[in-house]
Amino acid sequence: MRAVVQRVSRASVSVDGEVVGAIDEPGLLVLLGVTHTDTPAVADKLADKTWQLRILPGEVSCAETGAPLLVVSQFTLYADTRKGRRPSWAAAAPGPVSEPLVDAYVAALRSRGAVVSTGRFGAMMEVSGVNSGPVTLILDADA
Repeated sequence: MRAVVQRVSRASVSVDGEVVGAIDEPGLLVLLGVTHTDTPAVADKLADKTWQLRILPGEVSCAETGAPLLVVSQFTLYADTRKGRRPSWAAAAPGPVSEPLVDAYVAALRSRGAVVSTGRFGAMMEVSGVNSGPVTLILDADA
């Protein structure tokens, strides 16, 4: 599982012009990708890492401040661009595998007390965020 985590002052995701998820205060925008070997345990581990990550102002975490998160699934995080000009998506897990794991990640965050908004799995989404800092990190988790 791979997450690109941005510290944001606000963020939203829209589908067909309708906002389906948003955070209107400082928090984290999480773009989340799933690969074939991921499991619910990996989702839980990455959720905990995200929740405890001390990247908010003052080196504090969402766990300490209650800052919200916006989680958006993004299979393109597993693109392989090493050959040619067209990315390969072979490392990205297909929807029937990845959707339950994205849901498990969100559920794991919520079980820890997080306020989480989400995008819509599999939809063409427009993601907007105001990166604060800027701070952007890549988190990888595996079994």
